[in-house]
Amino acid sequence: MSDPSIASRPVVLVVEDQPIIRFNAVELVNQAGYEAVGAINADEAIRILEERTDIKVVFTDIEMPGTMDGMKLAHYVRERWPPIHLLIVSGRAIKTEGSLPANTRFFSKPYEDTSIVAELKRLLAKPDESEPEIKTLKT
Repeated sequence: MSDPSIASRPVVLVVEDQPIIRFNAVELVNQAGYEAVGAINADEAIRILEERTDIKVVFTDIEMPGTMDGMKLAHYVRERWPPIHLLIVSGRAIKTEGSLPANTRFFSKPYEDTSIVAELKRLLAKPDESEPEIKTLKT
């Protein structure tokens, strides 16, 4: 019998070519209460995104082999699946914040686990758990 709370957990796609770093990131996501799916590069990540409709966040490294790096993957995801949240990490500095797709969060490696978990919680907060929207009414 499956646990219904597991089925309803938000899904985070972790894209990292280094096995130990990917394993640690997947564990971090799982321990934070989300379901993690790992991919070794952008090509595998795109295949997973095409097969699954439940991915809420793509958490990707920039530097990786394959037909595209993490930055190109992030731009591709933003264009093809705009509602998916993007977290990008790298051991190298990014040239400019403007090179990031809209609504993307960047973390330098080594990142603090607590910072990643806090950002996931912020991005994946249910509407009733987030701050109330303030609307201004014109008279």
